[in-house]
Amino acid sequence: MNLILSIIYPIFAVGIDYSNVINTNMNKVTKKLALLIMTLVVVGSCKKTEEPKPTPEPKPEPELVPIRIATAVTRATDYAFETGDNVGLFVVNEPKSLQLGGNHVDNCKFTFDGTKWKAGKEIYWLDATTKADFFCYYPYTSSVSSITAFPFQVSQDQSSESGYKASDLMWGKADGVAPTPDPVVITVNHSMSCLIVKLKAGTGWKEDDIKDAEVSLCGLKTSSLINLPEGTVTADGNAMEMKPMQVGAGIFKALVVPQKVSGSELVKIKVGTNSYSLKTSIDLKSGRQHTCSVVVNRTGEGINIGIGPWETDDIDYGGSVE
Repeated sequence: MNLILSIIYPIFAVGIDYSNVINTNMNKVTKKLALLIMTLVVVGSCKKTEEPKPTPEPKPEPELVPIRIATAVTRATDYAFETGDNVGLFVVNEPKSLQLGGNHVDNCKFTFDGTKWKAGKEIYWLDATTKADFFCYYPYTSSVSSITAFPFQVSQDQSSESGYKASDLMWGKADGVAPTPDPVVITVNHSMSCLIVKLKAGTGWKEDDIKDAEVSLCGLKTSSLINLPEGTVTADGNAMEMKPMQVGAGIFKALVVPQKVSGSELVKIKVGTNSYSLKTSIDLKSGRQHTCSVVVNRTGEGINIGIGPWETDDIDYGGSVE
């Protein structure tokens, strides 16, 4: 409006006769003035104040759910987990398969505090819907060189509890687990075979003689290769001599690599100054406990050994040595 007045006012403010001008140029002025007013109206109508667009609220970040585990041992009466025990954990999001590296979780160390397992570092589910497969093994090692041929060796000297326990490889898997804030329960199984030797005093011997006997195992491979995706065990390397742990009077046990023994020397027994060996055949299987009862009979300068049946396969392995 100020612009219009600034154009019209000078025309009437100057004291001259504009009648001729108006007469001669009225049509032109009228047209221009009308055009100017219309232009200003149009421009004014186009310059309406625009409403500010509302700022979109940021989407909340999805809450990360930590991964927790709980374990169950198939033969808890043998050895349950103890405070300070460590397991290794791999987590693979479906539909992927376990690889040496690049999994959702790679060989994370979990430590048992006597009540629950604590991760060495905080790990989380991928999201709220993606299922995952869990692979767990004991005892933990910081370096896993292969997932299909993971090397593991039982101790040759298992005369102490520490040597025996260090040889107790366990493996477990939980498939298709949906994300949950609760601990994922993984059942771990003994991967080695447990061989128990029981000595009994026969003719010519007293129980006191037998309880002081020395026993060793021989002809057994102590190295193995573990397939972590499947949990299978393959014996590897050369046969070595092993010293089992004595758990009672004339009772010995050792964790051995699953393998077949065919008519070869397996047990050596020393009673006093006499040493004897036993040859036999046995299929030592993963997760199985084999009990060998040996009756020691003294005949002259020699010894007769009668072997009772293995508790797991009902086969009589009887025999004698001189």
